[in-house]
Amino acid sequence: MLQRDYILEIISQFVEAVMSAMRLAVEKADPAACQEIEQQVGDILELDPETALQLTPDSLVTMMVLSGMGDSVANYVAYAVERLSTIYEAMGETDKAGLRHLQAQAIGESFGCDPNVPPEEFAEFDSELFGGK
Repeated sequence: MLQRDYILEIISQFVEAVMSAMRLAVEKADPAACQEIEQQVGDILELDPETALQLTPDSLVTMMVLSGMGDSVANYVAYAVERLSTIYEAMGETDKAGLRHLQAQAIGESFGCDPNVPPEEFAEFDSELFGGK
């Protein structure tokens, strides 16, 4: 029960921080906001964000499995990384966009979630910010 409460709290903090940073990244094309999203992804996986998000897609999945948090947060991470890919693409950072997209796809395939379908907590926000794309 305590572990479940802990995970729910971590997810809640992640959702709040990612939504705030995504809004800035999309509306102001703020690179610092993209870094904040990456920081949040690293934090929820209990990995160094600079290292985690430079990994190949398969290596990132392996690290998620080893962290022990992968199953609990995969759909949130896959969604955030996929939307980060969209943001980077809009900013003209095609290499980063491509890597994030491949990472999101690998997470989705490995953990059985669709990175293009926002978790419930992100659904309304996603529709507002991304038009439900």
